[in-house]
Amino acid sequence: METPKKHQPVLLNRELSWLAFNRRVLQEAQNPAVPLLERVKFLAIFSSNLDEYFKVRVATLRRLVKLKKKTRAKLGEDPGEQLKNLLEEVGRQQQEFGETFRESILPELQRQHIHLIADHDLSATQRAWVEQYFRDKVQDLLSPVLLDDNLHHLFLKDQTVYLTVYLTDPIKAKKHDDDERVVVLELPTKRHGSRFVQLPQEGDEHYVMFLDDVIRCCAHELYPKYQRVQVHALKLSRDAELDIQEEVSGNMMAKIKSSLQKRETGYPARLLYDPGMPKPVLKKVMQKTGIGKEELVEGSRYHNFRDFFGFPNLGLTELQYPELQPLPHPTLPRTGGKMLAAIAERDHLLHLPYQSFDYVTRLIAEAAADAQVTSLQITLYRVAAKSEVAKALLKAVKNGKQVTVVVELKARFDEESNMFWAEKLQKAGANVIFGIPDLKVHSKLLLITRTEDEQNRLYAYFSTGNFNEQTSRIYADHGLFTADPRLTREAAEVFRYFHDRQPKSGFEHLLVAPFELREQLTALIDREIKLAKHGKDAYIILKLNALQDERMILKLYEASQAGVRVELLIRGISCVIPQLAGQSENIQQRGLVDRYLEHARIYVFGNDGHEKVYVASSDWMARNLDRRVEVAFPILSDELRAEVRHLLDLQRRDNVKSRDFQNNYIGQDDPEAQPLRAQFETYEYLRKLSTRRRKPAAK
Repeated sequence: METPKKHQPVLLNRELSWLAFNRRVLQEAQNPAVPLLERVKFLAIFSSNLDEYFKVRVATLRRLVKLKKKTRAKLGEDPGEQLKNLLEEVGRQQQEFGETFRESILPELQRQHIHLIADHDLSATQRAWVEQYFRDKVQDLLSPVLLDDNLHHLFLKDQTVYLTVYLTDPIKAKKHDDDERVVVLELPTKRHGSRFVQLPQEGDEHYVMFLDDVIRCCAHELYPKYQRVQVHALKLSRDAELDIQEEVSGNMMAKIKSSLQKRETGYPARLLYDPGMPKPVLKKVMQKTGIGKEELVEGSRYHNFRDFFGFPNLGLTELQYPELQPLPHPTLPRTGGKMLAAIAERDHLLHLPYQSFDYVTRLIAEAAADAQVTSLQITLYRVAAKSEVAKALLKAVKNGKQVTVVVELKARFDEESNMFWAEKLQKAGANVIFGIPDLKVHSKLLLITRTEDEQNRLYAYFSTGNFNEQTSRIYADHGLFTADPRLTREAAEVFRYFHDRQPKSGFEHLLVAPFELREQLTALIDREIKLAKHGKDAYIILKLNALQDERMILKLYEASQAGVRVELLIRGISCVIPQLAGQSENIQQRGLVDRYLEHARIYVFGNDGHEKVYVASSDWMARNLDRRVEVAFPILSDELRAEVRHLLDLQRRDNVKSRDFQNNYIGQDDPEAQPLRAQFETYEYLRKLSTRRRKPAAK
């Protein structure tokens, strides 16, 4: 008689978990309590997320489906079945997205005197204005391509909207006019400057039109010899996985550039098309592009809803979130004060975007100009196109500082910006290190060496967020300024690894991947398990973007079964299934989606009343723990540790924007509950802190 198989722990499929996260984004677009123009932005975020999902995850699954059957069997899950399930869920979400736009957003825009009109909605006066606008501003931007026997292949750019023009019923002015023709033209959004056209205002009424519809309205002017001109939209998403061997032998910059070019011609992941498109047109497009039926996805009249990031606000500030000015930091000097002197006195926590990223750029600029500073070392994962950080580093090089910049060239979708600044810094004389073989450098570190009293003193900035001014205004992150040698010496060891490539160990305070992070996290969980088994209070609180690593999830299940209270605040992917009998009864999970993107990672361990709090760059995914350089840093100051815990506790108590495992708003069924919105309460808490704890700027 066979021994029964041991109960296998249950994990949620990663792909479906990600789609559940994107549904939380869609819920914000559906929420009438969200200002109307912000709801429009959430539609753009949902669409942008889904585009990336198809370019990366769906494209990867399609590659796996093409593997040999024996190879696929080693994957554990059938990629074909996964693909089928997720495409069904995507279909449901896209249908819901369309209904939200048509039945909720558009009517509400009209109630607010904003009319997103199509070509068939135009009055005679408006039509005349649009036709003149087309001749003056649009017509010369168009480059139509005729799909005939002379065209052997039609190349469609990635993430670009195209319009097909179906020409039928020719006016027989000439004997040899074709009965029907198909033309494809790129929608010139970038060259035009916007996807939207504002028509003249009429009283209190605002009129906005898709650029697509301007072309639809006037396409007959391009083809006057045809009585019937039909215009429909399509868009292609290509496989975004870079074809790179994770190594730095040879010229990494050349490899990245080559791979970016391949991305533009990569494997088609999805062709979205207007369901009203005539079959002969779709057939002709498929024939000329070589795209098969499996890549076809029925879309709508309009594609690239991410362009709604640029929807005009029309000056209607009451339909947007109220502007929150960055707060002055309570313990860092204001403009003109010395950052290095302030950091020498004590540690400081920076909370973005509630406080300004300018403190970081000011520190680098000050170090660049300080005669006693000898070197700056920094990791750059995502660099802004107009990076003040990079400009300050260039000044440091010019001033004779030794500048080391570790640039991650494999940061997906930011490779070009990173390459641009890497080349400029390299030409200026900085020591530019292009990543590590087989690893991504995802840690966010700055280390400054300054000569004081004939000795070197180290100053550091550890962060959960990138050195990127643009994202710092919308991503919620934490950063630590410190001169504490317990942390700065270990930061120097991380940078030494970038130079000598010798694996490091023995970190006493930092948790560093891929060396000891996984093992140390496991040890911290084991300590809580031991405490629980001895009847002591044991708990773990994790705030992450993603929780996917199977070994860490099994360890959390083990902790739950031992009686450890595990609380998860997960913004995106989580493969944990909480509250499951015999497995995860003591695990609770929620996710928060609000005005700002929650990007910080925080690990809290009860530690028998001596709580340990780490702030980190790393999620709990296999790639972060094993294939990236990541740093989790402890908050050693009692005062700052209490500050982090207070902000974390606000998120734990959020009952306005927090969702449970089933994506239900927490607190919505309790009419007597006092509403607590963590992001707004965070701003208010830090505002009060800025006035209560301010000290004179260090001189």
